[in-house]
Amino acid sequence: MPQPIELNASPRQALGTGASRRLRRLHDNLPGIIYGGGAKPQPVTLNAKELGKAMQQEAFYSQILNVVVDGQAQKAVVRNLQRHPVNEKVLHVDFLRVSADKPVHTHVPLHFVNEGKCVGVRNGGGTLSHNLVDVEISCLPAQLPEFIQVDVASLEVGQALHLSDLVLPEEVALVALTHGEDRDITVVSVQPPRGGQAKGDDESEAGDGAPAP
Repeated sequence: MPQPIELNASPRQALGTGASRRLRRLHDNLPGIIYGGGAKPQPVTLNAKELGKAMQQEAFYSQILNVVVDGQAQKAVVRNLQRHPVNEKVLHVDFLRVSADKPVHTHVPLHFVNEGKCVGVRNGGGTLSHNLVDVEISCLPAQLPEFIQVDVASLEVGQALHLSDLVLPEEVALVALTHGEDRDITVVSVQPPRGGQAKGDDESEAGDGAPAP
């Protein structure tokens, strides 16, 4: 497991929309809150530049973070990011505390491998279609994977991988599949080439119509 990302925060006393707006405008800070884990919700203030740097790492969105408030580290995951509707700047961050003995639900990214070796693309002229870029999992914090690998090398034209086809680490479950088989949606598929003919079809059809010697 990678080294946890650490964020420094301070308790936030002034609450409300106006106070949050002044915080962002005058001090280059952002409001946030940490809740859950059997403790009271704690409004916090974070440095916008430090948060932006942390957000550049893929692990920020799926791994356990160390949120340090007044020198005390609290383990948490990002539960929600509120963004400006126009410029996409982060306006507010929600952190959910985690406990070592309680499962955590979070989204982890999918890493697709062997796309250049995919049979349906190389030999069949198909196109890979990615339906998901991440999945929601449930596991204890110690088992939280950095990502889930999806090998597409053997996929042929018209074939697909579903959630139930994913190879998961031990003690890790897909939240969607706990709600029934109808949630076993497509993760990635190989779509036929335009016109519906795979590579080699034209040659075989021409051969079928050729006159006998």
